[in-house]
Amino acid sequence: MAEKEVWSMEDLLSLTDEVQTEEMEYKGKSITVQWCELVESEEPKMAMPSEDAPEEDKNAYYASIANEKIMKMIAKANEKKPDGVFITEEVWSKLPTTLKYRISAKVMGTEAEVNF
Repeated sequence: MAEKEVWSMEDLLSLTDEVQTEEMEYKGKSITVQWCELVESEEPKMAMPSEDAPEEDKNAYYASIANEKIMKMIAKANEKKPDGVFITEEVWSKLPTTLKYRISAKVMGTEAEVNF
């Protein structure tokens, strides 16, 4: 039976300073993505949409917050490791949606096969 690994407090705290880098494949070619975890004060500020708002508006709002969070995670890594910069905010807005979903899933740790 494998020994269970346990996080130390130092390791957990270091996650917000560590630049994480992953190479991923997209349409047969590789790209490298870098990001950092955020601390609460770095998270995008959000106000809950009105319960009366149409579901479409609520979903658009939550999608924009998620997009902002991904960009903040990438920008933080870019500041810490400028030689690894591949994605910037300007580039992000022009990427194909399917690639943005794949990168977002990788950064958020919710990776699943995305097939469009």
